Amino acid sequence: MKDLILSYLSTLGLAGIFLGMILEALGIPGFPGGILVILAGFLVHEGVLDFHSALVAAFTGNTVGASAAYLLGRNIGEPFFIRYGRYLRMPPGKLQEAQELLARSAGTFLVVGRFIPGLGNITPYLVGLARCQFGTFLVYNSIFALAWGSLYLSLGMLFGQHWPRIWALLQTPIIVIAAIITGMSILYYLWRRKMLNRGS
Repeated sequence: MKDLILSYLSTLGLAGIFLGMILEALGIPGFPGGILVILAGFLVHEGVLDFHSALVAAFTGNTVGASAAYLLGRNIGEPFFIRYGRYLRMPPGKLQEAQELLARSAGTFLVVGRFIPGLGNITPYLVGLARCQFGTFLVYNSIFALAWGSLYLSLGMLFGQHWPRIWALLQTPIIVIAAIITGMSILYYLWRRKMLNRGS
């Protein structure tokens, strides 16, 4: 995956970061947005990319993607997400829990919630569903996008020349974790299907 993403970034440059962040902000399940920006930081360290230009590309792509997700949430409505939200890892239970968090503090939810795995990818949709003011959403999303982009680019720069060694150390655990998650997901799906068939 590392070589594929590096090739993608080396070929498309800033446009690759911009497009990748749109997909990341739209909450596409499984899209390695964090890894993409960390590797972009590695290319900054290598002198291939400029830090400020990469940050602007990540920030702009995130803003475009998150705004599109916000508008989808606002205009499509809750029934759609109750029915199809599982494809965005947004089952009804998680949807209700996130809506309760949003009701307590929109600002905290918009900034801090975006860093929480499993919640960050659906945050813009939920804010749209809650019909928060677009200006408010844009301000807090901008704070998040700037902080997130700076953090991940800086991590890539910090790893620098040691990144290939770090990736080699992480690669096996990542594969094992992915295999475990996939296996558990399949078992859960089969169990749930069995329960539904038994109930009917």
